[in-house]
Amino acid sequence: MGKIASGVKCSVLGCNSEAVKSVSVEKAKAGGLNVSGEKRVYLCKTHYKQLKKNLKKEKLIEKWRYMG
Repeated sequence: MGKIASGVKCSVLGCNSEAVKSVSVEKAKAGGLNVSGEKRVYLCKTHYKQLKKNLKKEKLIEKWRYMG
């Protein structure tokens, strides 16, 4: 049984919602979220959506960089 299935809360400061996804701390901080954690942080649905939106441009640039 994982931590999300056991009911861990969102790691963003000030949020007490149930987590649905886990990401690395580096990825969360690169996405502009104010998180607390060491290796993994747990995000609720709204914060995960915000993270994806913030990282969309960076992922596109990385994709172009590796295209031949």
